[in-house]
Amino acid sequence: MTALAPATWGTTYLVTTHLLPPGHPLFAALLRTLPAGLLAVAIGRQLPTGAWWWRSLVLGALNMGAFFPLLFVAAQRLPGGVAATLGAVQPIVIAFLAAALLPERLSGWRVLWGVVGVAGIGMVVLGPAARLDLLGVAAGLGGAVSMATGVVLTKRWGRPQGVLAVTLAGWQLTGGGVLLLLPALVLDGVPPGIDAEAVAGYLWLGLVGALLSYSLWFAGIARLPVTPTALLGLLSPLVAALLGALVAGESLTALQLAGFAVALTAMVCGQLPAPRRGRNTP
Repeated sequence: MTALAPATWGTTYLVTTHLLPPGHPLFAALLRTLPAGLLAVAIGRQLPTGAWWWRSLVLGALNMGAFFPLLFVAAQRLPGGVAATLGAVQPIVIAFLAAALLPERLSGWRVLWGVVGVAGIGMVVLGPAARLDLLGVAAGLGGAVSMATGVVLTKRWGRPQGVLAVTLAGWQLTGGGVLLLLPALVLDGVPPGIDAEAVAGYLWLGLVGALLSYSLWFAGIARLPVTPTALLGLLSPLVAALLGALVAGESLTALQLAGFAVALTAMVCGQLPAPRRGRNTP
């Protein structure tokens, strides 16, 4: 169930490029977060209490409010393949943060599969036109570190007793949306010509890409070790590439298909415990 969240996030690129008005990434991020967050809070019928007011703002900023703009900057200044590969380093960052902030030991086994996963994603999405832009690279890595920190802190702080995952998602989405409200309206403004396709795109990103997916994601983080769970994020660029082939008519080469196999192998093997070393018999 948790894997459905990053798989759903993989539809973002196709929806953004084919349905939404171009050139308004902050406005799109706002509509993806704030309405979904308010709806989730209404469903859960609970407001934060005590420390959870500022925790919701911090987590909302890390997981959405800062992550989305950094992601858009990376996407605008880098080829999509480079941006996706930078984002795929998130499980490696999470492995080290979890060892520092959580009672989880640093697993060389899972770091290894994280590196293999990045290599697999690179095989799928990097092309001959790939180029590096320092600001774009910084934004891509910053986005990965931002959400990685948010994921680890979400695990560390847990969920208040009696609070549903959808409620926790609502608090964070609302917090991220509030932080995006002023920049989106001042820097982006409302795009002209919002048609039925754009409305459908905003609804998909808000209801499925945010409300449903983040509820599943936070429920999974609460029940699963955070490092192997983060490896499920490799599904996002894989789904994006697959949709590009099936819907947008993009072709997949033999190298890309091999990359799919490598990334999926890394994702699955990263869920397994490290093999025990054999003991010498006397």
